[in-house]
Amino acid sequence: MNTETFDSVFWISFITIVSGMILKLASMCQKSKCKECVMCGGRIRIIRDTEAEQKEAESELTAKALGNTAE
Repeated sequence: MNTETFDSVFWISFITIVSGMILKLASMCQKSKCKECVMCGGRIRIIRDTEAEQKEAESELTAKALGNTAE
């Protein structure tokens, strides 16, 4: 394998991995229950919305309780 082929394969792999990591971080921020999510501009500051998490947990518990009583 010559140097040009190695360099191009390396950079393609590197860019793909970095892009994947950035997209995964963005999807994690999108799925999380955050009020505010600032990345590198604010040196990565994330504020969680615990009220939304509590409401979701309560709705899951009530749905499970209703599902169990219906059977």
